[in-house]
Amino acid sequence: MAMETSAESPVPVRTVLNAVGGWIGRLGRIWVEGQITELNRRSGTVYLTLRDPVANMSVRVVGPRAVFEAAGPAVTDGARVVVHAKPDFWINRGTFSLSALEVRPVGVGELLARLERLKQVMAAEGLFRPERKRPLPFLPGAVGLICGRDSDAEHDVLENARRRWPAVRFRVENTAVQGSYAVGEVMEALRKLDADPEIEVIIVARGGGAMEDLLPFSDEALVRAVAAARTPVVSAIGHEQDSPILDLVADVRASTPTDAAKKVVPDVREQLQLVRQLRDRGRRCVAGRLERERAWLDGVRSRPALADPVREVERKHEQALALRDRARRSLSGALDRAGDQLSHTRARLLALSPAATLERGYAIVQRGDGTVLRSASEAAKGDELLVRLADGRLRATVDGPDD
Repeated sequence: MAMETSAESPVPVRTVLNAVGGWIGRLGRIWVEGQITELNRRSGTVYLTLRDPVANMSVRVVGPRAVFEAAGPAVTDGARVVVHAKPDFWINRGTFSLSALEVRPVGVGELLARLERLKQVMAAEGLFRPERKRPLPFLPGAVGLICGRDSDAEHDVLENARRRWPAVRFRVENTAVQGSYAVGEVMEALRKLDADPEIEVIIVARGGGAMEDLLPFSDEALVRAVAAARTPVVSAIGHEQDSPILDLVADVRASTPTDAAKKVVPDVREQLQLVRQLRDRGRRCVAGRLERERAWLDGVRSRPALADPVREVERKHEQALALRDRARRSLSGALDRAGDQLSHTRARLLALSPAATLERGYAIVQRGDGTVLRSASEAAKGDELLVRLADGRLRATVDGPDD
């Protein structure tokens, strides 16, 4: 229950501290995991600071020497342990600590099992998918490097990168790369470099070491920070056989810091050689194309139509004249045949025409209605007849039959 206080009725310090001690005492015994720092053994008591491996938080732990000796030699500075403790509040000084009742070092097998479970969780979230990994820039204007101070990894990256491309610029952030402060410092350096718009790629580099030394680069908070970074990240942790989780979530994994420099910075000599090869290849392609076009042009020019264009015109002129003469002959022959046929037809018509008969002295006698008389008996006395002769017509009246 909250204490009721005011400026007129305050409570003494002892009351407040006794209340805080009572609240803390009700927490009971708890299991706490952390990393040991500032380990100090004094006669029969051990004092240490248990630090959170991710957040910048720690708590004081005090316990009998026998409790820590029972945990074995693994309880040293930097070791991860699980402590069974009772929260304790020292009222006289107002300080909080944990009274250790049992200490268990976190073994390698347990750490590996935790890392495997973390891998499965992150794989299920899709953080390891190839399609989410970003390509590196061909020639970065500035490269961010996170590494230990004066470390071999820093020397390898800078030296190999400058050998390959002397003009490359680096922004180096030196951090702890092992121990209890490594995760926080690496995350802060990553945040700074990722916020710099000039940095186009970030290298996280560390030399080889024991598995426990590389544990900060499998920390969940650091791995998620790398996955959320705007800038492509290259992981160069340890040697080829080392594989922290950071290698799986980074955009590019390098087997060593030297390999990271080779992946991030192109070799100027190789690029110049590539340019020369491409230039020579381009020249050969252009020369081959020009040679083919020249051969085609020579072939076209050698054709008769272009070699002697007047000859082709003359040939066509001769063909036109020949066709004209042929047409004239065909037309003349057709007209002659038609004229002969017309003459024959005319002769037959004349031979069959009544006019020819009339020319020989015959006449055609017709009644008034136009019918032709073929017999004298067909005419009666008094009938008017029309007599058609070769050169005209006469009208006649029948007087009677001619005896």
